[in-house]
Amino acid sequence: MLLYALLVFLVGACGGLILASFVLRGRFAPWAVSLLHALLGATGIVLLILAVMLDNLGALPLVALGLFLITAGFGFFLATLHFDQKVAMKRYVLTHAGFAVTSVIVLLVAVLLG
Repeated sequence: MLLYALLVFLVGACGGLILASFVLRGRFAPWAVSLLHALLGATGIVLLILAVMLDNLGALPLVALGLFLITAGFGFFLATLHFDQKVAMKRYVLTHAGFAVTSVIVLLVAVLLG
C-alpha cells in the first residue's frame, strides 16, 4: 500500500508543479488543477494512514505521514488564499513544496527499504 500512496503523491506532485508555475509567475492558478491536486494529496494521505495502521512498517512511513500532514496544513492555507481569489506569496508555495518533496523522499526511502 506504501507504493500506491507514493504513486498517488507523485501524480499529485505533477499538478503541484503546474500550480506552482502559475503562482511563481504571479498568476492565479486554475481551480480544476488545484482541486485535483488536493484530492490526490488527500487520497495519498488516506492510503498512507491505512498502511501505517494495518502493517508494522517501522518509523519511516510514520515520519512520512507526519511530514505529509504538515504539508497538507500548508496546502489548506494556500487553498484559503486561492478561495479568497488571492495569489499566494512565493515563499508560502515554496515552503509547501519543500515539505512535499521532503515527504516524498522519506516515503520513497521507506518503499525502497521495505
